[in-house]
Amino acid sequence: MHPDLNARAAHSAAIRERAAAEMKAIGVDEAFISKLVNTFYGRVLAHPELGPVFDARLAGRWPQHMEKMKAFWSSVAFRSGAYGGKPVQAHLGVANMTPDLFPQWLSLFADTLDDIAPSEEAKAWFMATAERIARSLTLSLFYNPALDDPALRRS
Repeated sequence: MHPDLNARAAHSAAIRERAAAEMKAIGVDEAFISKLVNTFYGRVLAHPELGPVFDARLAGRWPQHMEKMKAFWSSVAFRSGAYGGKPVQAHLGVANMTPDLFPQWLSLFADTLDDIAPSEEAKAWFMATAERIARSLTLSLFYNPALDDPALRRS
């Protein structure tokens, strides 16, 4: 193997090892990730505003979505690279998705963490990560740079 590839592989392995140690220290393992995804999306489906939006997009494909979300959160938490999807593209064109659904999504996620997080540190880590994801998706899906034009703000 080329020396640069060896160094890159060693660096990636070190990142994964550090992430695994950090997650273990706050009580997070694959079983928690699975419980988080199952609990949260069960609540999403029951939510009066989020449920219909998600179910319309995922009808008949919930099991696949759940596995994808478990891979996503595992990849984020453990830096495993297990998720190779494109979240922004996956959310483009979702019927009835609006920016005001993201705070509701975050609130439901926070409630779920309140109920099942193994530690305050895990709750804080997952919540901060979810907030970054929501902010990124909101900007990617709904941001209009023309609205930041000073000439438009004065009118």
